Amino acid sequence: MQDLLYLVHRIPFPPNKGDKVRSFNMLRFLAQRYRVHLGAFVDDPADWRYVDELKQYCGEVHLEPLYRKRATLKSAVGLLTGEALTLPFYRNDNMQQWVDRVVRRQPIQRVLVFSSPMAQYVAKHTQLTRIADFVDIDSDKWRQYAESKRWPLSWVYRREADRLLAFEENITQRFDGTVFVSSIEAQHFREMAPACKAKVGYVNNGVDTEFFDPGFTCDNPYGVDEMPVVFTGAMDYWPNIDAVQWFAHDILPALRRRFPTLVFYIVGARPTEAVTALGQLPGVKVTGSVPDIRPYIAYATLAVAPLRIARGVQNKVLEAMAMAKLIIASPQAAEGIEATRGRDFLVAEQVTDYQRLIESALAGQFVDMPAAARRCVQTNYDWFTNLARFAELLDVPVGNAALPSTAAPAMYHSGRGG
Repeated sequence: MQDLLYLVHRIPFPPNKGDKVRSFNMLRFLAQRYRVHLGAFVDDPADWRYVDELKQYCGEVHLEPLYRKRATLKSAVGLLTGEALTLPFYRNDNMQQWVDRVVRRQPIQRVLVFSSPMAQYVAKHTQLTRIADFVDIDSDKWRQYAESKRWPLSWVYRREADRLLAFEENITQRFDGTVFVSSIEAQHFREMAPACKAKVGYVNNGVDTEFFDPGFTCDNPYGVDEMPVVFTGAMDYWPNIDAVQWFAHDILPALRRRFPTLVFYIVGARPTEAVTALGQLPGVKVTGSVPDIRPYIAYATLAVAPLRIARGVQNKVLEAMAMAKLIIASPQAAEGIEATRGRDFLVAEQVTDYQRLIESALAGQFVDMPAAARRCVQTNYDWFTNLARFAELLDVPVGNAALPSTAAPAMYHSGRGG
């Protein structure tokens, strides 16, 4: 069994957040083919208890703590060096020393980097076959943040967008291949960085349809008289915070005047103070972390994903579809999902669009859509089929990785957060 270096910006376990679902399933897939040497950061102290879980997939595991407040202060170095703030945020001498040591000590010929800032650790190891999984276009996400914030944050975010795009372009040109989470994401990056076209492809995620099964037996977590509308996701993530605030303040009140038992459930770990405060509004409930998200999807009247800022593919949409649940998503949340709008899921952009579609759903329309949604996921989003593309990329000689712009397998991405 050959050796592989796998560098991840966040510990890939447990798979309870969008990026961790992808990184964990990649680890599980890679461990069947390689002796994986894993280097990752731990930004949640509770995740240290999962080290033994990771070791069963790896030949070696090296984890470093990431303290967000300290890393944020450290990232300010980027203002002096002219680089993206993301790079010093994830820069760690111990991690670099471990990477250099394991490459020197082990017969490693290939490396897979998950998330662009981890590429800095193998920048000098040009003898390796280097593949980067950017997942989303992080630089464009910062640009969206800039457009939604006032000065001075708008200036900081716009600067980060520009600097990070320059870094993403540089890595793409120097590495043997770069992939994104969907064909649309890959095409968007090609348009942003046309000089990188030949080295850009995509590898979609999958959905565990046995886990996200509408036949799953569980207790109803909702009140007897409630008509629950559910939003799922990590609730310390700003696009999710913005989405639930918008839904709770602008969309829900008019619906509750017509349907008084309609209740908006916000289900996800680490709710910020702003999210927790929404629980004081009539018809809004904030659960915080739950042991299993499936009951909240299974017994919901419908699911919503009203994200106004998004990149990549939204796990929450695919998981609801896998559980044969009607979901209404924003155009941003729907982008990149290989499904038919109006057949497999619904898309709404304005406040009135959500209100109209939810009223129609409560009136009994769209009864065939949940079953069509699950069939779509079963057809298009198998983890094994999709991740096989990584094995193809990693098993070619340095400098010869081929990333066809249109012929990559039809694939995708799911998770329990994000």
